[in-house]
Amino acid sequence: MKRQKIASSLPAVRCLSALIMLLGAGAAQADRCASLIQAFGNQLADVSCVDSADLTTANPATTPANNSLPGLPAFAFTPQTDRATIAPDAANRPPITAPVPGVQLNARIASDPTGQARFLLRLPAKWNGRLVVAGASGTRSEFNGDFAWSDYVVQKGYAYASQNKGVLNLKFSDASDPLACRLNPTSPLWVQFYDYGPGQEFTRWRDYMVLASKLAHKGAAANYGKSPRYTYAVGTSNGAYQVRRAVESAPDWFDGGVDWEGTFVDEIAPNLLTDLPAAVLNFPDYVASGMSSTSTAAKNIRAAGYPPDLGTGATSLWTMNSNSFWEVTLCQWQKRLDPTYDTYGSGPGNYNYFARLPVSNADDNVADFATTGRIQRPLITVAGTMDALLPIDHHARAYARKVAANGGDRIDDDDHDRRHHHHHDRNPAYRLYEVQNGNHIETYKLTLPQLEFIQPHAQRAFDLLVSHVEQGKALPPDQCIGRGAAIADTPTQPGHCAELLAP
Repeated sequence: MKRQKIASSLPAVRCLSALIMLLGAGAAQADRCASLIQAFGNQLADVSCVDSADLTTANPATTPANNSLPGLPAFAFTPQTDRATIAPDAANRPPITAPVPGVQLNARIASDPTGQARFLLRLPAKWNGRLVVAGASGTRSEFNGDFAWSDYVVQKGYAYASQNKGVLNLKFSDASDPLACRLNPTSPLWVQFYDYGPGQEFTRWRDYMVLASKLAHKGAAANYGKSPRYTYAVGTSNGAYQVRRAVESAPDWFDGGVDWEGTFVDEIAPNLLTDLPAAVLNFPDYVASGMSSTSTAAKNIRAAGYPPDLGTGATSLWTMNSNSFWEVTLCQWQKRLDPTYDTYGSGPGNYNYFARLPVSNADDNVADFATTGRIQRPLITVAGTMDALLPIDHHARAYARKVAANGGDRIDDDDHDRRHHHHHDRNPAYRLYEVQNGNHIETYKLTLPQLEFIQPHAQRAFDLLVSHVEQGKALPPDQCIGRGAAIADTPTQPGHCAELLAP
């Protein structure tokens, strides 16, 4: 009889213990943000932290509204715009299959004297013990990778961190402002980039990528009771430049990286200051020729490394790049790196990097943040053959050549022992996967169907990198990914794509 009584009371005991656990979980949940904020101490300022029901962008609160930071002019902080810049097409984004509960923290990095450096951290409740740290493209915010990277990795259980290179975006100005750049040669709109401001040297881009990893390690340790076992760097464009610098210079904080269309920086050349003037200078003559591919202007643009034009009129590949990127990017970099050049008096298209060297220290300024190619961790570059902002031969292939020249023999080191988390690979693997007809701005495929999306290949490269780092699986060889194809172990087109544009 006694046994029966005990047995009949067991469900009640179970319910009570479940209730205690539930209450404990609730208290822990309420406490998670408090513990996290406390762990960071005075390293972060203006902190917002939420225990979120869903860390993916299916939750509208995950990415804040544009212009939602108090006290800043319009366009200084544009998270919604930023995430759509590199992954605009919903059909091309990986599906969000279920909510990912966890903690999201966003803050200013207190040590930054300019007051602009920002940090984002997402810590899923179901953690796989790993961390992804994202770079930011262009002059974009820490929310730049929300569609392209965060949604992909948090669903797999990775903690996710990002930063803004220590700099806000831009503010509107006018032609009388010596620091202003016009949006394009025919635009009445002028903007001033924050990264031309005092204390915003491009050397900071690397530093804030590394600091984001350090901060994220601290946050993970506070939240989960242990540091991440593996940390991966991911990013696009200037954010992919940050990835390169991370695996070159901070092997204790990163185990590998995926560089999607990274910016190549070299004081001798090529660099944006040597490439962009030819595009800016020749484009008006190209238009005047009726956009003839056989015109001298078109030949000059292609000779500067650019892929052939695609489409016609206002929606041609070159026209869209001219309207959105060529001149304004040249202005932005020239004003930071060679500020005594008279941008609009002498003409942006007339800028000659080599002719300027006797009267400028542009080469020293470029050398200060150059990519070295001396990688200390495995790295995969994914780049499109039709990139008309960072032409593939002057950026992705140029970086591959630099890695090879620095002793990266691109042979996997099968002996490396991953049990020692901070063991330095002797010969870190490097791969270049070229996407046939891929281009810098994913949005352009919506206008020009001959183009291909790069995002699926970048995400596949991430999974391959993880398998390589954690299980020692060999990476597929360098290859040209044909239109509609995927990265293959035995590619039909090894090495570089034979043509920049395939039908």
